[in-house]
Amino acid sequence: MLGAEPMRGHTIVCGLDLLGVRIVEQLHLFGEPVVVVLHAHDPRLEVVLERWDVPYLIRGASGVTTLAEAGLDAATAVVCTDPSDVINIEMALTARRLRADVRVVVRIANTVVRDAVAADNGPGAVLAVADLAAPSVVEDCLQRITHRLDVAGLDLTVVTDGIDRDATLREIYGDLGPIAVVRGVDNPYAASATPCPPRDTEVAAGDWAALIGTPEELAGHGLAVAPEHPPRSRPRRRNPLVRLRVAAQELWEDVDPNFFRAMAAMAVLVLTSMFLFRYTYTRPGMSFIDALYFSAETIATVGYGDFSFLGQPPMLRLYAIFLMVCGVTNTAVLVGFVSELLVSRRLSQSAGRRQARIMSGQVLLVGLGEVGIRVAADLVAQGHSVVAIELDQNHRNLPRAHELGVSVVFGDGTQRDTLLAAGLTRASAVAILTSSEMANIEVGLVVKELLGDRWDDGLHHPSVPVVLRVFDLPLGRAVAQRFGFRNVRSTVELAAPWFIGAALGLDVIGTFTVWQESFMVGAVTIEPGGGLDGMRLRDLSPATRVVAIDHMAAATLERNPRRDSRFDAGDVAYMIGPYAELISVLRMGRRPAPEREVSAE
Repeated sequence: MLGAEPMRGHTIVCGLDLLGVRIVEQLHLFGEPVVVVLHAHDPRLEVVLERWDVPYLIRGASGVTTLAEAGLDAATAVVCTDPSDVINIEMALTARRLRADVRVVVRIANTVVRDAVAADNGPGAVLAVADLAAPSVVEDCLQRITHRLDVAGLDLTVVTDGIDRDATLREIYGDLGPIAVVRGVDNPYAASATPCPPRDTEVAAGDWAALIGTPEELAGHGLAVAPEHPPRSRPRRRNPLVRLRVAAQELWEDVDPNFFRAMAAMAVLVLTSMFLFRYTYTRPGMSFIDALYFSAETIATVGYGDFSFLGQPPMLRLYAIFLMVCGVTNTAVLVGFVSELLVSRRLSQSAGRRQARIMSGQVLLVGLGEVGIRVAADLVAQGHSVVAIELDQNHRNLPRAHELGVSVVFGDGTQRDTLLAAGLTRASAVAILTSSEMANIEVGLVVKELLGDRWDDGLHHPSVPVVLRVFDLPLGRAVAQRFGFRNVRSTVELAAPWFIGAALGLDVIGTFTVWQESFMVGAVTIEPGGGLDGMRLRDLSPATRVVAIDHMAAATLERNPRRDSRFDAGDVAYMIGPYAELISVLRMGRRPAPEREVSAE
C-alpha cells in the first residue's frame, strides 16, 4: 500500500495489465520512483508490487482524490495503461486539468478519440499499442530482413548477413555499426543474440551479424538493401475452369439441404402431373409438351385460357385442387430458400470464403482485433491483398475490414477446415494476432502442420513466414525455441519502450526486432550538468551503439563516432540498443530537476 511518507519526482501508473506491469517493472529496475493506481483489488498484482516494494493504492470514487493521494503535485509523469479507453481518458484528462506541466502518457485504441486527445495533450504522448506493434508484424509478413530508420536526417538501414570467414567485425565490415551477433548456428532465430558488440569482436564462419549503415555504405560491403516498398503483383486469380468448379462447390455448400428436398418434391409433382394429364385429360387430348405446360401453369395458378378442367372427370378436378395447393406451398418454400441464399446473413458470411478460394499469394490474418486491423490496413496500403479469419461475427472492426477490401472468413482459426477455407495453402504469409496467447500458439502449431515443407524455418525456400503474437517476451522466446517459430512478436515488448521513454521525457524514435531481440532507437539532448555531459563513448554501456552525434554548437554531424568521442552540453546523441539498456543510458542525460514547491493546501 501507499506509504505515509510523500514521494517526489515519481511516475504514477494507472491501471495494470501486462503492458502496465512491464512498465512498472522497468521503471523500478531503472531506479525510478513509481506509484501504482489499481482500479480494483487484485491479490496477484498486489503480491508482485509488494515484492518490488512499489507503493500502490486502490482507486476511489473520484479521480481527483485518487491522483491527489498518489502525489500528483510532486509527480513528473502520469502513465495511463488500463485496457479500457474510458478509464484512461478520464484519468489523463483529470491529471492534465489538475497540472498543466505534468507529462501525461495515455493509451487509447480508438483512433478518433486518440487524435482528439493528442491535439491538446501538452507534455507527454498519446499512444496505441496497435500502432506501435503493427510495423514489426508487417515487416515479418513481407519477409523484410531490413529495417529502415530516419535518424538525424540520415536514411539508415539495419541488415543481417551470414559470416563466411574468421575475422573481426571491423575487418569484414569496416565502419558499419554492428547491432547484434549470433554465433555458430544454422538458424539465428533460435539462438540468443549478443547486442551491439564492439567492431573488434572476433567472429567465425557460420556466425550471423546485424549491421546498420546508409544504403551506400552497405552496398560498399556487398550488402544489398531491398526497396522500402518492393513492387509486388496483386494476388493471382485462378483459371476460369477452376473458378467455375469452385463456384459450383460453394453453391452446393451454401444452399440449405432442405432446398434440394423441396426441388425434388416439385420435380415429382410436375412429372406425376405431366403423365397423369397426358393419359387422362380428354376433349381434347394432350401431348407430353402440352401436359408439362398445363402442369406448370396449374402449379403457378396463372391459367386457364387455353386448357382448363371444365368438362373433365370429377377425379381429375379434385386432383387439380390438390395440385394447386401443393404447388403454391412448394413454390413458397422454394422462394424462401432462394431469398435466404441471396439476402441472408449466410451469404455475407460465405462471401469471404468464396473470395479466399479464388485468391493466391494473399496474406492470411487470424484475428481482427486492434493489432490485426492495423496490420491489415498497412498491408492493403502497400498493395497486398488480405484474408482474415475472425470468430466473432459481430466484431466491431468488421466494417473497417470491409472498407479496406479484406475478405473475412468466419470460423475458429484453430480448426484445419477454417484455415484451408481461408486459403492457407496458397497464402504468402500468415499473421496470428488474436488476443489469446494460448489460441495463437495452437493456431501456429496447426499452421505448421498444414504448411509442411513451406514452413518458414529459416533453412528452406520458398517458405511462408508465420508471425505469432504473444504478450510476454520470455514465453515468446520459449515457444520460438521449442516449436521452431522464427517470428514471435511481443506487443508488450514493442510498445513498452514508447510509454517508458515518453514518461521519462525522452525522444523515442522507433523500435524494431532483430531475430528475437528487441531494439530501440532514441535521441537525447546532452544537458549541462547532466550525467552524459563530458562523458566519452567508451564509458557508456557496451550494449548500446551511438550511430551519430549532432554537435549543435559546431553545426556538424559526427557519423559512426569512435570510442574516444565525447558528449558536450547541447549535443544530441542518437543511440540504438536493447531498450532496457538504452533507456538507462538516456536517463543519464537528464539534468536533475529542481524540487517543485508543493502547496500546503
